Amino acid sequence: MLDDLNRALEYVEAHLDRELDVAEAARIAMTSEYHFRRLFSALAGMPLSVYVRRRRMTLAGAEVIGGERTLLDVAVRYGYGSGEAFARAFRAVHGVGPGEARRTGAVLTAQPRMSFRVVIEGSSTMRYRIVEKEAFRFLGRKARIPLVHEGVNPAGAALVASLDERAIGAMKGVADGEPAGVLSAAVHLSDSREEGTELDYWIGVVAGPGAAAEGLEALDVPAGTWAVFDDHGPYPSALQELWRAVFTQWFPSNPYASRPGPELLRTVPVEIGTDTDSQLWVPVERIRP
Repeated sequence: MLDDLNRALEYVEAHLDRELDVAEAARIAMTSEYHFRRLFSALAGMPLSVYVRRRRMTLAGAEVIGGERTLLDVAVRYGYGSGEAFARAFRAVHGVGPGEARRTGAVLTAQPRMSFRVVIEGSSTMRYRIVEKEAFRFLGRKARIPLVHEGVNPAGAALVASLDERAIGAMKGVADGEPAGVLSAAVHLSDSREEGTELDYWIGVVAGPGAAAEGLEALDVPAGTWAVFDDHGPYPSALQELWRAVFTQWFPSNPYASRPGPELLRTVPVEIGTDTDSQLWVPVERIRP
């Protein structure tokens, strides 16, 4: 799959100075646009849109300094309909406006061209199974929180701390299905996996379609395929590394793509740094050859 991703990046590179069709890039990568955007973000550490903007501003910067085209011509070439919009984007990347950069020969910022390759980091294995699951309803409480890559997420911990015995009892009273018990669910609102990106974070249980309980919000989840990963390690670092490994190692090595839906996590609560068992459910779809 990495070869397909690199061919898609070649397409992106060839269309920096013209209209870029992300759906076509995803087709070249042999996957859906949804999965292509999320996989790129996980592998590159930035959303595809940010990478494209930085690459365009890198090339535009060279032309601005070169002085062969007018600033407006450079702006139009890289997809900006006005000099003002181009100047804002240019300044956001380079820290200086295009006019000043041309007059002074300012130092600019370059976004290198990316390519992906396999790096062998060790001989560890990932335990997983594929599950076909009927539609269900997730019942619980939710909060919009920022994504945190390392350590405890204070906003997520605050949601957990806000749950009283009545709320936990209501959840357990309607729980019905796998994964069992009180879970967390992450619903990503964009393709970005950058730290600080907002997501809807739930604490709740899997219940049957149409189930309800006073004081609990509902999230309906359609039938589909799930990849289930079992893990054991120190909390929460092992979980955060598992999430990263799923997107940077497992997906590129297996004939599956992510699809829209909540990522479910069941873990035994322990003190920070203590080993615990966890199970991560990721919604997937099989890539047909």
